[in-house]
Amino acid sequence: MAKRILKVGESAVPIRKEVSMTHRRTRALTAVAIAIAGTLSPTATAATTASACTPGATYGPPLPSPTVTAQLVRGGFNFLEGPTWDQRTGTLLLSNMQSPTGPQGVQPSTVVRFTPPSTFDTFIPNSGSNGLAITPDGTRLLAATHDNRTVSSYSTTDRSRTTIAANHLGRAFNSPNDLTIRADGTTYFTDPTYQRGNRADEQGGRTGVFRVRDGVVSLVDYGLSQPNGIVLSPDGTTLYVGATGNNAIMKYPVNPDGSTGNRTTFATMRTPDGATVDCAGNVYWASYDEGLIRVFSPSGTPLGTISAGRNTTNAAFGGPDGRTLYITSGTPGAFGLYQVRLNVPGNPY
Repeated sequence: MAKRILKVGESAVPIRKEVSMTHRRTRALTAVAIAIAGTLSPTATAATTASACTPGATYGPPLPSPTVTAQLVRGGFNFLEGPTWDQRTGTLLLSNMQSPTGPQGVQPSTVVRFTPPSTFDTFIPNSGSNGLAITPDGTRLLAATHDNRTVSSYSTTDRSRTTIAANHLGRAFNSPNDLTIRADGTTYFTDPTYQRGNRADEQGGRTGVFRVRDGVVSLVDYGLSQPNGIVLSPDGTTLYVGATGNNAIMKYPVNPDGSTGNRTTFATMRTPDGATVDCAGNVYWASYDEGLIRVFSPSGTPLGTISAGRNTTNAAFGGPDGRTLYITSGTPGAFGLYQVRLNVPGNPY
């Protein structure tokens, strides 16, 4: 989730409730979903379906030990969110959010590109983004964009921007925060209030989870307090949502047509933010207040923790073999990118 970042001189008290957690990413893609004229259409080729996951493979414990510490790659960022790995170029994309500006209190944001081992550059300036998800062929970057309260798609070639989800029933979203994509192109996203700033509430005081397919936006759930991170199981049949205001992770069965069934509680934890999954279906969830990644089995059994400093916002698998977990963590004005090697590759990476 990306909570609101404080201006210089503001009280630090509200930061827990209003600084970032979103999430992100393409987690159950076995085919590329391409945004065209505001819709998503799945296509599949040998090149686009490459994955770190091996069908039918058996994986052991995901963590080297019950408690693991990640190592800092680079610090000095303002507020990092939404990491997603581009397996085509071998780079990590992430959002660097700034403090609110202007009368509407909107937070500027830039997509930063990390090329291992140590090169960082600006990939998309003024992106207005939080959570990110890149298609496996690297042609489109999907983004939860709070600058205009939509879900957007950026071309990774010319950086042109199109809109995938503009509103629900004619009402503007609060501030889309994180997103995940199913193999058929269905995109699921969360809509808390963290980046709404001083703009009008058109959701009637509600925060929601939505899905969009072929340009049609449908409601998944209005019953969660500040839904934040969102991710799909590797087979695309389970949707996980972190409800920051409820201190819980919820799960929903996903039907063949992309619709969802009734929610149940998957796990409880403090301030769940962004999330990712590995090829075995284990779930990795950032705890903003704890500065940890909490790892759960597909049944919800706690498996251990990964530490990466204070205020952890998100995580994504990457690297040549998909076994490097990248983590965004820090304090506003002093965020860093961390990494740690794990035993099980991420899905799809």
